[in-house]
Amino acid sequence: MKLRNVKLIIVGFLLFGFVALGCANKPENVELNIAAAAGLSLAFTEVGKAFEEETGIKATFSFGSTGQLADQIENGAPFDIFAAADKSFIEQLDEKELIISNTKTIYALGRIGIATRVDNPSKIESMDELLNPEFVKVAIANPDHAPYGLAAKQALEAEGLWDAIESKLVFGRNIADTLTYLETGNAEVAFISLSLAKNDQVNFTLIDEKLHAPLEQMITVTKRTKHEKEAQDFINFISGPIGRPIMESFGYKVVSK
Repeated sequence: MKLRNVKLIIVGFLLFGFVALGCANKPENVELNIAAAAGLSLAFTEVGKAFEEETGIKATFSFGSTGQLADQIENGAPFDIFAAADKSFIEQLDEKELIISNTKTIYALGRIGIATRVDNPSKIESMDELLNPEFVKVAIANPDHAPYGLAAKQALEAEGLWDAIESKLVFGRNIADTLTYLETGNAEVAFISLSLAKNDQVNFTLIDEKLHAPLEQMITVTKRTKHEKEAQDFINFISGPIGRPIMESFGYKVVSK
């Protein structure tokens, strides 16, 4: 065999090796299944799109109440990541060894407020106004498993209003459900997260954050994942130069590591 042909064969093998190595490092066909609190639906949808554009990794979300999602993970749901609206649920899963402990991260602080529809001339400025007879139904997320619902209850109790308006309350499964009650006219008022408050659709007044426990939102990688590195990359992306501005545009205070 001529020396020139031998050189060509060697170069061919080297090129093939580089291509194979590049393919091995590219996260083709990786899809992250992410369980996320309902209040994150708008923000995480945008973050997920940006993450896929940047990395080629698809993020698929299941939004719901934090407590119900935690139950699903405990019962074997195949999620790679869990983004909770309250860190206590993740800490409980950690005690049951269902998450990778060193991936726990408080990624944002949430805020809650009172919303009415823009076509309702009565914009609520303070919670005392909930006593007005014109407000027949007030929607909140179920405080038994939805952290934003618990925060609403704590704020109402702090103001001495819980017992007075309890008969008016309708309970959504999660914070997105409470917004639906408002949008469909099944409630005149709803306690929703700042992240879901669209200025062109609702009148929104923030509640003093001193009236309820801090909404420290924690995220983690689950033990069931087969994509730990990619899952951690998503968590890092949230507080990075692309994810942070998106989160902040929806009213979250992103916590720096």
